[in-house]
Amino acid sequence: MPVASNPASTSSPSASNSFPHMLIHNAHFWLKKDLSSADRAMFEAEVTLLSKISYLERGFAGRPAPTEERPVTDHSFDYATSLHFKTMADHEFYQKECKDHARFVAKCKAYFERVIVYDVAPME
Repeated sequence: MPVASNPASTSSPSASNSFPHMLIHNAHFWLKKDLSSADRAMFEAEVTLLSKISYLERGFAGRPAPTEERPVTDHSFDYATSLHFKTMADHEFYQKECKDHARFVAKCKAYFERVIVYDVAPME
């Protein structure tokens, strides 16, 4: 399945590009407990596609890492993405116009009971 390219990346600067630096969009998903294995497989396939969107600097999708349990770690989520956008304009395109993101939301919104997003602006 093709992934969207972002015309905003090559267009002239706009008000949305007033923050020109990279933005890292981290989303953590808690799936509903009663999902079938087929529904879980579909969610996993769709969330993986998000990490392959062509205009990302980098994209990752995965499950909690099997790291040691510690008071500061949270392994309670089922899946997470870390999408690295080159600019705020790319992130805004993703949120408002990206067909891949819209497809993911339309297909998968019913599968999760909770999502938390952490957007990070790297320090330079």
